[in-house]
Amino acid sequence: MRTVQKTMDIFQKRKLTYTLVFVAFIVIFAGASVIAEFHPIDGIVSFPAALQWIGSNLIPDEAAIERLPKILSELSETALLSVAVTVVAAALSFFFSLLGSNITKGSGILKKIVRIVAAFFRNVPDVVWAMLLMFSFGQNILTGFFALFFTTFGLLTRAFIEMIDEVSTNCVEALDATGAGFIQKVFQGIIPSSLPGITTWVLYMIETNIRSSTLIGILTATGIGYLFDLYYKRLDFASASLVVVSIVILVLVIETISNRIRKVIL
Repeated sequence: MRTVQKTMDIFQKRKLTYTLVFVAFIVIFAGASVIAEFHPIDGIVSFPAALQWIGSNLIPDEAAIERLPKILSELSETALLSVAVTVVAAALSFFFSLLGSNITKGSGILKKIVRIVAAFFRNVPDVVWAMLLMFSFGQNILTGFFALFFTTFGLLTRAFIEMIDEVSTNCVEALDATGAGFIQKVFQGIIPSSLPGITTWVLYMIETNIRSSTLIGILTATGIGYLFDLYYKRLDFASASLVVVSIVILVLVIETISNRIRKVIL
């Protein structure tokens, strides 16, 4: 009976905790809505009118189709920029992750520095980097490259450090037992055991950077983002919608290719 009573008490405490958490979320949502003057009911009621406007204005017309070659050109530039940023950032991130990993048994101070730098670059959004870099480089593709690079570098460095620490332990310990040096441990232990995870992260970041580069392109006046901003400000909604459709198709294609590559590797 005591065991049953204890079990009932535990369930009641959990139920009370979940109820309090749910109520807290409701209170926070209500408070934020009042402060931001957001009215959920008005938003829900406006959906039919919004869908009607989308059906009337966001359908590509003949003039928009004529701009398709220009859209595809800018879209390919954005995709290639995202791939270039990710590849360069991944190469540097892997090097720095070796310095920051516990597996390699490097300097403790150097590990902390690498982790702090990675955390700093990771936690500053790429849009913020773009706004900061525009003061130095202006509105050009170089600004977009560095904005994406800094955030990608921070994310991949942190991800690679954790992955190397988790995946490569047994391999590195076996190589240590044979008296292997640092280079041998990297090329015979860390890289083979971490390659599937590294590839997965690189493919994921390519997808992410294609999405992010669209927004950054609006700020830096480059790529497909600038083209969308141009059509939108000219109230050419048909062409702007074609840009959006092109971006969605590109992301789906990249994701499909990434999934196939993951299946082959994993």
